[in-house]
Formats: sequence, structure tokens, C-alpha cells
Amino acid sequence: MFFLILHRCGHCKAIAPAWKQLGEAFADNEDVIIGEVDCTKEESTCQKYGVQGYPTLKYFTGATAATGDAYQGGRDFEALKAFATESLGPTCGAENIDLCDADQKKVIAEKQALAPEALDAEIEGLEGEIKKAGDDLDELLKSLQAQYEAGKKAKDDTVAAISPKMALLRSVQRANVAKTTEAKTEL
Repeated sequence: MFFLILHRCGHCKAIAPAWKQLGEAFADNEDVIIGEVDCTKEESTCQKYGVQGYPTLKYFTGATAATGDAYQGGRDFEALKAFATESLGPTCGAENIDLCDADQKKVIAEKQALAPEALDAEIEGLEGEIKKAGDDLDELLKSLQAQYEAGKKAKDDTVAAISPKMALLRSVQRANVAKTTEAKTEL
């Protein structure tokens, strides 16, 4: 099980001290490896693991996708350490059945009885659902962006249409204030 930071030089300065401290905290742990990849030097590795922003933190266990899962928690040492302690290392699974409860053991036994093709199909189906959820989110973002741009254009058009009238009204208002001030001064 390991935890990996993928970065471009200079983009991970904020997390570097916590990451170094995390590596030191787990240096003697045989179940957890803390690693780092500089994407300026290892572009193909970063592409392989789907890195799009920097720094990206990914973790890998027997339960994650082959490309790892993105870590979404806090980036200070305490949050990183808590996650690594709780989530990395041996967990319930076919390889560590002794760590599973009765319900998990039952599911594992059922899935082990499946033909390899059926198991692959089930995994592909679930990965498809995850991909669809991501695609749906991307579509929602595009729709929201389009709505925002349409709203911004409508606002800009309204401001452009009203501004000349507003300028005239304000000039009249200033002239009226000036006349009132003059009249008071003459008294």
C-alpha cells in the first residue's frame, strides 16, 4: 500500500514539509510506502496515473483502481497521517480475510465463486458507473458555465444599455446639487 504525491517542481511547496514529515513517520512501516514523482521529469508516469492538476495526491491499496484513487483530505501532517494510518496498510479483502466481518466474508466468497469473466464484467460495470458520474459532473459544469456566461452577457448588455441614461441622470443630479449649493451660498 502506498501514498504518492505527483507534482511539478515548485507547485508543492506548501505541502512539502508535511509530506516529508509523513515519509519520516512511516519510514519503518513495511505496509506503507510514501513516494513522490516529479512530473517535469516523469511525464509519462503522471499521464499514466491521470494527473491533471498539481500537486495531486493518490493512494494505492488492493481496493483502489490500478491508477490509484485521488486523496481529497487535508494536506497538513496530522490529516495526512490520520488518513495513512486508517486507510493504508492491510484492509479487509480476499488477501486479508481475517480483517473482514461476516457480511464482507460472505460477499468475498460469492465473488470468488464467479467466473473470471463475470467478475471482470462486474468490475467494468462499476467502473462504467463511476465514469458516467464523472461525465455527468463534467456536463453539469459545462451547463453551469454556459448559464453563467449567458447571465454575464445579459448583465453586461443591461449595463451597456442603462449606462448612458444613468450618466445623464447623474449629470442632472450633480447640476441640481451645484445649483442648490449656489443658491444657499448667495443667501
